[in-house]
Amino acid sequence: MLSSRPEYLMDKLIKNKLTKDELEELLAGIGENEMSSDYSIILERYFKQLLGENSIKKDLF
Repeated sequence: MLSSRPEYLMDKLIKNKLTKDELEELLAGIGENEMSSDYSIILERYFKQLLGENSIKKDLF
């Protein structure tokens, strides 16, 4: 279960299921000059997860 609106929007973005209104909300939350801390934390967690998955795949080969 997603615990916040930013997590919900990021999840839909990753799954390519954002509506136009949700995309506008996401972009507003990210901001033009400075990213909201909620989005920054979620993106950092997501990219660390991707790096971890990539590291595991490299270890298998």
